[in-house]
Amino acid sequence: MGFTRFGRPKGAQGQSSPNLYVANCGPAVGLSYDTIVSVFRAFGEIKGVFAADESGARVVVCFAEEGCAQNAFNALNGRPCAELGGRSLHIRYSVLQPTSQSQGRVNDSVPVSLLASELNIPGLFLMHDFVTAKEEEEFLAAVDERPWKNLSKRRVQHYGYEFCYETRNVDSRKNLGELPAFVSPILKRIALLPMREDAEAIVLDQLTVNEYPPGVGLSPHIDTHSAFEGLIFSLSLAGPCIMEFRRYLDEGLTPRASSSSDIEIESSENNSNFLRRAIYLPPRSLLLLSGEARYAWNHYIPHHKIDMVKDSVIRRASRRVSFTFRKVRASPCQCEFSQYCDSQR
Repeated sequence: MGFTRFGRPKGAQGQSSPNLYVANCGPAVGLSYDTIVSVFRAFGEIKGVFAADESGARVVVCFAEEGCAQNAFNALNGRPCAELGGRSLHIRYSVLQPTSQSQGRVNDSVPVSLLASELNIPGLFLMHDFVTAKEEEEFLAAVDERPWKNLSKRRVQHYGYEFCYETRNVDSRKNLGELPAFVSPILKRIALLPMREDAEAIVLDQLTVNEYPPGVGLSPHIDTHSAFEGLIFSLSLAGPCIMEFRRYLDEGLTPRASSSSDIEIESSENNSNFLRRAIYLPPRSLLLLSGEARYAWNHYIPHHKIDMVKDSVIRRASRRVSFTFRKVRASPCQCEFSQYCDSQR
């Protein structure tokens, strides 16, 4: 489901149209689309009800005729609605936005896939239910017994080697010791996966644990080539999120690494300059980045509290914890994606 198909109305009432922008209305405030339709169709034929944005609390109701929209506006705007439990709706008229490239659709929703195969990104894999619910509880309890390091908007733990956000690299001379024993079941299960890239020779030796509160994500980035080998595994725990992938067609447009991993970046670039894909990461799933997905595609977690997935509104949990496993690189990267490779520049 896309957003911003309709223009957000300006002024107190706006130009009359068959489309109504309705605030305080949607799944995020406990109103299903079926309920919304049942209330508004009393005023005439409805062509559809659409999410107005990603909040889940604003919709656009489209009538077949403008007069029906006017009747609904006059009857419901700013007045308690008995059919909605006494909720008051805030309504304005809305109009379709032009769809020309000049509008810059980068902030529109990108379709969210449930399966990695739907994205057509070589080297990207997603394994659902990689751990059990009981194991999830045990992993979360284990990290919560250990000290967290506070960043500006989230908390992290590092094992094996500490990741430096200023340089987006690790100091391979400063080993923090073996990975904690509680992740051994995860590593054993990963070792059984049918992988390529000489997986037998790769011993994962770096772990970053991230805790994301609602509304906090990650800016677009590619894990530094010179820092890590070609297989990166990320286990999602406690809560879901959307992960977006971007392949920039112009090397000069690739986002520069930021000194802060918590800066919100909702890019204003025209999305004709990069390819965009998005996938839903449910709790207990394992994401694998390898090959092109690891070396050439930026990955990115939007800074949202609510996500739209297959016409469903999914609210971010009170926390999402990720375990990201990597292998620290001991020699320069020689990948085939030299335009993104710091070792080959």
